[in-house]
Amino acid sequence: MTAETVLAPLEARLPDLEALYADLHRHPELAFAETRTAAELARRLVASGYEVYPGIGRTGVLGVLRNGPGPTVMLRADIDALPVEEKTGLPYASTDTGLDTAGREVPVMHACGHDMHATWLSGAAALLADGRASWSGTLLAVFQPGEEVGDGAAGMIRDDVFGPGGKPDVVLGQHLVPGPAGWVLTRPGVIMAATDALRVTLYGRGGHGSRPETTVDPAVLAASVVLKLQTIVSREIPATESAVVTVGSLHVGTTHNVIADHATLEINIRSFDQQVREKVVAAVGRIVHGEAATAGAPKPPTIERIDTFPVTANDEATTAALTAAFAGHFGAGRTMEAPLVTGSEDFSEFGRAAGVPSVFWLVGGLDADTVLTAIAGGRFETDVPSNHSPLFAPVLHPTLSTGVETLVVAALHELAHPADEAS
Repeated sequence: MTAETVLAPLEARLPDLEALYADLHRHPELAFAETRTAAELARRLVASGYEVYPGIGRTGVLGVLRNGPGPTVMLRADIDALPVEEKTGLPYASTDTGLDTAGREVPVMHACGHDMHATWLSGAAALLADGRASWSGTLLAVFQPGEEVGDGAAGMIRDDVFGPGGKPDVVLGQHLVPGPAGWVLTRPGVIMAATDALRVTLYGRGGHGSRPETTVDPAVLAASVVLKLQTIVSREIPATESAVVTVGSLHVGTTHNVIADHATLEINIRSFDQQVREKVVAAVGRIVHGEAATAGAPKPPTIERIDTFPVTANDEATTAALTAAFAGHFGAGRTMEAPLVTGSEDFSEFGRAAGVPSVFWLVGGLDADTVLTAIAGGRFETDVPSNHSPLFAPVLHPTLSTGVETLVVAALHELAHPADEAS
């Protein structure tokens, strides 16, 4: 009953965790600007007796708790927010702003649940520190910046995040999703998609809007590219495979009577299989260059990779063992298989860099009746706000306690126990 012993103080600590969550939600910070967030999380780790190493990967925080012989277990939470204007109406809604990568002031919101992730790990780290008589080994608590821009995990790895506490034997993490609060969803193997984000610049020949015959119109060229890109998934990817190609941004021209000399598109690609990934990226390049040549563009287009996330794939044996541990703790009715998620994560970079198993699971955070009613009525996509929505707002209970419990149960499953050592 080790987990029950360590988790016994959780209920009494929920008001403090509520306050932490509301504070983080009210004061979100964009990728690599999470200075206030990191300082508060580091302060709490120090209070729990961890060795604390701030500034890893610019604004990341590592906490190391050495507790005798045994495995080294890493727990990870991401902490950055998004350039989204909050519309939840919560009493602790964000009204903060920040500077985006182009230096523009933008609204900022924790629209993806990273404030909940940070609160979960802070709570679990404190409980595991107080309950160290129940386990043996080394615990690494990693608060990662910059997940939304795809370089946070890699940045911490470049900054030697494994140096102070040693390489972990297993890496564990979780994500808040718009499922019923209290549900825990696991999946062996691939669970989240890879992402490739591309910036394409198409070149035309500018001129007067009244004399298009003297120009090569990049607006028409861009429109042709956008439409042709939609055929990649429908005509080049087998029905048994999956991929997503989205043109999320298209900019051309400055006024109505001027034909511009270039257009810029930003393309987002999602895939679950490396061969499919390579095929889609190659098809984008072929179409972009082909359409430019057909239009008589004065010079070839440029294609720049601006973001990339790996496939998130779980170690199958470790996932099976943790799934059984979750089912034993929560009951089979709250533990189920996760669907494939087309969103992406950089979490798996840690396990890959350490050369060890990693497991990433999902925790529901929205009102259960609302979600289940929407699913039953075939209105889940329209009625339930998803991550990155300005309306995304998890219910505090049982979301807070569930996410703390999953981390504690998972960590204790992987750590050694004094009784085991003695035997």
